Amino acid sequence: MTDVMLLWETPLLFEKLFIEYGIKCQRVPAESLGTPFLPPCRCLVLPTGFANPAYTSTLKGVVRNKSKIEKFLKNGGTVLIFGPMVPEYDYDWLPIELKYIQEQGSGSVQRMEGNEEICAIDSYTTEVEYDGYFMGTDAKVILRDSSYRPIMVVKDAGKGKVIACSIHEFPSKDFLQRIVEISASCKI
Repeated sequence: MTDVMLLWETPLLFEKLFIEYGIKCQRVPAESLGTPFLPPCRCLVLPTGFANPAYTSTLKGVVRNKSKIEKFLKNGGTVLIFGPMVPEYDYDWLPIELKYIQEQGSGSVQRMEGNEEICAIDSYTTEVEYDGYFMGTDAKVILRDSSYRPIMVVKDAGKGKVIACSIHEFPSKDFLQRIVEISASCKI
């Protein structure tokens, strides 16, 4: 069984992180979502830059498979999204309200109480690099930057979760393992 499907066309350094953490990961092009040959998985991951055509064509396949992603979430899968790396972006293919504004930054972060179990950074991390922030969202804020803007949010969608994170660093092992634990294995 595959724990994580990484939506991207070409090899990424990110893949090695999952292997290092003992998480079964398969990289697939987004156009193949919903095909009968893909195995079930627990989490779909869209790496940083997924909406920028200079990096990838992933977004076309994601938008085309909106209904399959919604069904995946409804059945208990998790969608983990990093920054799209475009000036502004509306996530209209997700069943949540969410807008992204690109603004590179680094600095201290504020954890919102009660969300420690699903945070992309370790409890001892107090400063991060990020590529933007979120606004216009109905999701729960997990992390804010020093200007109190959301840089990580989570929202239940069906039995699953949508997690959006603009942190421009690799997530912690505990975070990725926790996502696999709380997500149901389902077909997309």
